[in-house]
Formats: sequence, C-alpha cells, structure tokens
Amino acid sequence: MSILIFLIVSYILLSISLFMLFKKTDVNPTNGLIPIVNFIEWAKLIGRKPVYVLWLLLPLVNIFIFCGMAVDLVRSFEKLKLADSALAVIYAPAVFFKVALTDSDKYVGQTLILEKQYADDIASAKESGDEYKYQKLEENNPYKKSGSREWVESIVFAVFAAAFIRMFLVEAYIIPTPSMEGSLLVGDFLFVSKASYGIRTPQTVAMFPLLHNTIPKLGVESYFKNPSLPYYRLPKFGDVEINDPIVFNWPAGDSVYLTPSRSWSAYQATLPNNLAGDPGLRNEIAAGDLRVRPVDKRDHYIKRNMALPGDSLEIIDGQVYVNEEANPNPPHMQFNYSIVDPTNSFSISQLDKYGIDRNDINGNTIALDAEQVAIIKEQFPNVQVEKLRTGPRPKTLFPNDPKNFSTWTIDNFGPIYIPKKGETVVITPKNIALYKRIISAYEGHSLSQKNGRIYIDGVVATTYTFEQDYYWAMGDNRHASEDSRFWGFVPFDHMVGKPIFIWMSLKNGSLGQGIRWNRIFSSADPD
Repeated sequence: MSILIFLIVSYILLSISLFMLFKKTDVNPTNGLIPIVNFIEWAKLIGRKPVYVLWLLLPLVNIFIFCGMAVDLVRSFEKLKLADSALAVIYAPAVFFKVALTDSDKYVGQTLILEKQYADDIASAKESGDEYKYQKLEENNPYKKSGSREWVESIVFAVFAAAFIRMFLVEAYIIPTPSMEGSLLVGDFLFVSKASYGIRTPQTVAMFPLLHNTIPKLGVESYFKNPSLPYYRLPKFGDVEINDPIVFNWPAGDSVYLTPSRSWSAYQATLPNNLAGDPGLRNEIAAGDLRVRPVDKRDHYIKRNMALPGDSLEIIDGQVYVNEEANPNPPHMQFNYSIVDPTNSFSISQLDKYGIDRNDINGNTIALDAEQVAIIKEQFPNVQVEKLRTGPRPKTLFPNDPKNFSTWTIDNFGPIYIPKKGETVVITPKNIALYKRIISAYEGHSLSQKNGRIYIDGVVATTYTFEQDYYWAMGDNRHASEDSRFWGFVPFDHMVGKPIFIWMSLKNGSLGQGIRWNRIFSSADPD
C-alpha cells in the first residue's frame, strides 16, 4: 500500500511539474494535468512523434522510455550536465520543478532535433573541407561529452541494463550441491528464464544491483526491506509441468541462520536430526545471524517438480506415484548404495573410466544411477552393491509431526495432497501440520490451536480454502537432496523460473579441476 501511495503522489507531482514547465513553452499548461495528453505534449517538446508514447504501455520497456523522455525534456531546457540527467532518471518531478522555478532556464527547442541539426552541421563542414567552421562547431558543441562522462554513462547504463535483464528476464545460476545429480552437476552454470511462468515484479526495490541477498565479504544483506511492492506476475508463457526442473525461492528460508557453511532455516535449528543435532553444528547455528527475508530475497533452489496442484503424491520404495500412477523417472536419478568388496580386489580409481564420479563416495557409500549400478555389477562381479534403506524420521521430515506422521521416510512418503487454488480441505488436529505453514507463513493468516479446536484469524475453522497453487519439488539425487520431503510445498509466488541451458560447467565447481566441455550449451533438462 505504501508503494502505491508513493506512485500516486509521484504522478500527481509529475503532472503539476509538467503544468509549470509547459508555461515556459507554447503548450497549453492545462495539458500537463490531463493524463495521456501530458505525455503526448511532452513527446512533441523533445522532438518525438505523438505515437512514441505508446511505448509507455509496454511493461518493463516503459521504464527505459520514461527515463529517456525525462532526460530529453531537461535537455530541451539546455540542462545538459550529467547531474541534471542523473536527477531526471532518479526522480523526474524534482528536476522538472527545479527547471520550472528557475527564471534563467528557458525552453530552447526540441533537443533531439537540435542535436541532430548540430551533428549535421559538423558533418557538412567536415565534408566541405571548411576546417575553420568545423573546428569552431566542435569547440562550441554543447552536446559534446567528456571522455570521463562517456565512461560513467556507459558503465551506469551497462549495470542498469544487466540488473534489469537479471531482475525480469534471464538470470545466471550455479549448481552448488549434488542434489540434482546426475541430471545437473555441481559446477553447472545455468541460464534461467524468468518469463516462463510469468515475470514476477520485484517486491524488494531498494537493493545493490546484480546481488541477490548478501554482499560478498561483508556478509550483510544487499537490500532494504522498505519500500516494497506487493506480489504481482505478468502473463505467463507456459505452465509448470510434472518433471520440469524449476528454480524457486526456498520456502523455508523466510527466517534463516547464516553460518559459514550455509543457511539454516529457523525450524531446522531446533530439529534433532543428523545435521542440526550435531553439537558442533548446533553451536555454529546458535552463533549464526538470524535474518528474516522477503520472498524474493530467499535463497534460490533448483529441483524437479513432481506433482501439480490438486494431485495426490506418494513415494513407495523410492518410486514417486502421482494420482496412483508411477511417475516417469529422470534418466539419471540417483540413490545411495553401499559397496562391499569381500575380495579386496576393487579400487575406487577404477570407476573413473566408467564415468562414475568418485566425489560422490562417502566411506563405502556412493550415489549411483541405475546404469552405473549395472556397470559395477558387470565389471566387478565380486563386489556387492546394495541400495541403502532409510528409516522413519518423523521429526526431520515434513510435516514434522511424530504423533500423526510417524512412519514416513524419504523413500516411503505420503500419500499427500498438493494444494490447489480455490480448493477446500477439511482441517483437524491430526492433519493441520500439513497445512499450518501454508495458512500462516504463505497466506498470511493467524493460526492457533486450543482445546482440540483450530482457530484461523481468531475464528474456529474446520475447513480451509487455498489462495494459491502449490507444487512438490524433489532432487534427482534422491538420498542427497533437501527438498519438499523436508520442508513441504512450494508456493507459486515463490516460483522464479525455468532453467534453459547450461552455458558453462566446471568439474566440481572448480576451474582448477577442468571444464566439462561436453556440457556447454547443453539442455538443462536432458532426456
């Protein structure tokens, strides 16, 4: 609401400033107060055709068009300094008022036409061989910029354009963990389309360009929480499909402890699992910095979408079933296997020539896909390769409710309903753990339980109607992926985009270990 008020006030100030500026021209000042008409007159004053203002109707492009028009308008009043142009871009009404209230600032004509005429005069003098006239025009050129100004403007524009593209259209990401192996590998650099599921306008508007949520080395947040914009998406180019790789903001990352190794969500810090339960790591988290982040500044995750809103999902012995039908598996889906060699004839180094990454080995456990398992069994018949079995972890796994969900494991999970916008579910003390984060954290309602009853916004509730769509994300490396099985559903407003292709790939994320040339410009979703 605050940003909406800011925009309304800014437009009112802009209209008044145009009214005052038009008094210094032959344009009827009242036209400055009339929507659309004021922009048409503005365009004509700088040397543009009236039809040019139609560009202001095109989302995102209109930002560049407006800034350009603002700079050209002050230039038409012979305000040609870098400071004048910068202020016109930062906040146009301010410089418009300044020009309107300064008696010495006069309208000199349509700057775009005047600059072109001056450039034509210079070219004509040079072509005719009139060296004196040419030198005179060059020396007195009011539009000539110093070398330092050219550099400053070029750098600022490049940073602004790059930040604009990164914010709205395409962003580069790197795969930091093995959770998507063997489809996406550690050290893969991806381009991600932010337009695929609808461009999401930024909620955080005051930030350092080209940074996500922290400033390197300093470790402080790279943005200010206010002012902020409400969530909004432009029309989408496609839908999220089952088995699509997706990039999204980590839903559990609203409140995180930052440690040297990674971010831990606030709830992870209290769970007695194998990670947060470790005394050393628990002390590290306790010493960490707790930060509360808006949606668009939460950490980025990349996983594979396994189910759509309204679907029912269940995992049985590692196989995902959607609506009781087996979901097609990724071609290089991995599980952890134990390797036992009774004859001691097997060496880890022997795996290299079969394309099996030794970095996936932890003791006698290794992450393998079905093809790699078959290779080891064929080439090393004496070696015993067995898929690891996982036990129940009700305090660790979503929905973190040992009383009502005590048997779920990462390989045997569900069934669970994937919430769909507009659908209503019955809520009870036995199943509220599934939906409490949706109701409170993602959809902004107060939730409490008392005497066996559930209260939403202070009112007793037995049902709940979802306000947006949700998805279920899992990594292809099924035994080494922290995903929806640990923190639950992915809200649609957390969806960032769809990976397009791999533009660079470093072995284990290190240039020193070499480049995977065969992966450069390959698909981010190989068949």
